[in-house]
Amino acid sequence: MIFGSFERMVAFRYLRARRQEGFVSVIAIFSLLGIALGVATLIIVMSVMNGFRADLVGRILGFNGHLAIYSATGRLTDYDAVAAKVRAVPGVVSATPLVEGQVMATSPYAASGALVRGISPENLRQLKLISDHIAAGSLDEFGDDNIAVGDRLASRLGLKVGDKITLISPEGTDTAFGTMPRLKTYTIAALFDVGFYEYDNSYIYVPLSAAQIFFKMPGEVTDLEVFVTNADEAAHEARLISQALGGQVRVLDWLQTNSSLVNVVTIERNVMFLILTLIIVVAAFNIVSGMIMMVKDKGRDIAILRTMGASRGMILRIFMLSGASIGILGTLLGYVLGLVITVNLEAIREFLQRVLHVELFNAEFYFFTRIPAHIDHGEVTAVVVMALALSFLATLYPSWRAARLDPVEGLRYE
Repeated sequence: MIFGSFERMVAFRYLRARRQEGFVSVIAIFSLLGIALGVATLIIVMSVMNGFRADLVGRILGFNGHLAIYSATGRLTDYDAVAAKVRAVPGVVSATPLVEGQVMATSPYAASGALVRGISPENLRQLKLISDHIAAGSLDEFGDDNIAVGDRLASRLGLKVGDKITLISPEGTDTAFGTMPRLKTYTIAALFDVGFYEYDNSYIYVPLSAAQIFFKMPGEVTDLEVFVTNADEAAHEARLISQALGGQVRVLDWLQTNSSLVNVVTIERNVMFLILTLIIVVAAFNIVSGMIMMVKDKGRDIAILRTMGASRGMILRIFMLSGASIGILGTLLGYVLGLVITVNLEAIREFLQRVLHVELFNAEFYFFTRIPAHIDHGEVTAVVVMALALSFLATLYPSWRAARLDPVEGLRYE
């Protein structure tokens, strides 16, 4: 073994303080807690950031597809033929014609802006993010003038399944009496709740044929929504699609259309990692200061051990083991604490909300209705290794000073 039994005995004995100070020295306790809190906080925050990114990307891709194909000149005509060509491209799973437009949604109780997406009933039922999160009603009724509305939007408008909702287009209809607002009343067949505030609060799904009539787009769509086998390879499929269609279209992948949102999450994640790592660094400096004080306090003991035959290597290992023990115990405690809190994070949030009577995670501001957390075991391992490495490095200088102590100097004033 690297450390002998005598070295281990002396090292652990040095971690104990005098009786009046308790079983473990105050500095050792704070150093251990600092390492533990740093590791736990880093694991929790990085897991939450990973969960945010995974949920955000999952909802973006579930709603908007991996690629969007637009006409280079305006609206897409002959879209069925274009969609057939797109589906023939290797790696493409589906190509769905869409009609999108902004409207004002009104009810007898309120009004709100909304985004209408015209889609065929069979394609909407295949959209798992919607079909698997129906809060009320059924997509079996979706068709003709029966539509699907976000649950939060319907709640703000005071509507439920079976009620009527009126959509008003910002583009009016020219008449002999001037421009009249274009409006249409639909029946709510289903309410969906995907857990993403922006979508639940503003999206309305309308049958494709009804959307074409409402927006005056007969035989036309605004774009094709394309899903591919691997979202990370969407840019490659985008080039193949552009070649297959002779460059007459604009093809945008999901990273281009959502680049600002994805980049912000990535930058925040990296910055949080750097900031929280400083907690562990500060705790490591606590170990350094505590060990230096221990070396000065144990100068007489070191001198006696040297006169009894202890080598400088033994003294070095004794103090290295004393300091490293604090780092190891703190890291293990932080690792366990971080995993336990991360796994039960949502339950902890709900408990605190009930006790404090305060909404700690408002979906209107954070876009999610729950705190997502995803534990990346590779990342957790990196955090633990980093904490152990910093703890070990923190013991080197104090241990070296202890090993270099001259026994004569240590006993000069005794």
